[in-house]
Amino acid sequence: MTITEPSRDRVDARPAGQRLPPGQIITQKWPVLHFGTVPTVDTGTWRFEITGAVEQPLAISWSELHALPRQETACDIHCVTRWSRYDNVFDGVSVASLLQRASPRAAARYVLVHAEHGFTTNLPLDDLNRPANLLALTHNGEPLTAEHGGPVRLLVPHLYFWKSAKWVRGFELLEEDYPGFWEQNGYHMRGDPWAEERYGRPDPARMRRGPRG
Repeated sequence: MTITEPSRDRVDARPAGQRLPPGQIITQKWPVLHFGTVPTVDTGTWRFEITGAVEQPLAISWSELHALPRQETACDIHCVTRWSRYDNVFDGVSVASLLQRASPRAAARYVLVHAEHGFTTNLPLDDLNRPANLLALTHNGEPLTAEHGGPVRLLVPHLYFWKSAKWVRGFELLEEDYPGFWEQNGYHMRGDPWAEERYGRPDPARMRRGPRG
């Protein structure tokens, strides 16, 4: 029997000659930060869905997710609270491959990421649909702990790490941008560490849209 090793993608989004974004401090630890309590995820009933502006809405179970090809991404991660951690290796399922299966419509430009407890975060589709991005299942060879988003979290390593939503459950593709949880509470709509996009100006037009159904 031939065992196929997961492919590996190395993220190198930093400006030439730099590794630490401005305003960041290196840590060897991996701080645990999130809003609310750590959920208990039942993998027997777990589903990941891609909905909204897609031609083929997608829903996969935990066992179906684990049957898909795996990929490794080696990356640095940067938190908006100003810590950075070098040389992480995540393993999981390629986000781009899942989006391809759902076939985004031409008008789709943005994504609202859904996670446990009703948590959301928003991304431009171009930021989500990148080769290094994963539904991550392991970190440095070990299953993700619940405190770090296990059993599965989103990985979008070129943006501040709050965009890599813990306990991810789905993508909703949209034609217009819509703020997620932290974005509604003052965080930047995109979150580029190299541009220090930590916090954004209020956008009354977006905020007036109110809760999504």
